[in-house]
Amino acid sequence: MPKFLLDLSERTVATYAEALIGLLLVGGVTSLSALQSAAVAAVPAGLAVIKGALAAFLGRADTAALLPAAADPASRE
Repeated sequence: MPKFLLDLSERTVATYAEALIGLLLVGGVTSLSALQSAAVAAVPAGLAVIKGALAAFLGRADTAALLPAAADPASRE
């Protein structure tokens, strides 16, 4: 379980950072403030958590990847 939580945490933080940076870069187009961008960036991060939780049942149990064990590169370690 710790490996899964670490994997899911990394994916969630990365998704949030990518969404926030993207929103800040196009701030002039979206007319969102930095605080609004931070709030909006939480939506894809939340979706990443949901996807990771589903992946625990559909993919390998110890990762947040949706790949089946046969196709997951981590299975070949």
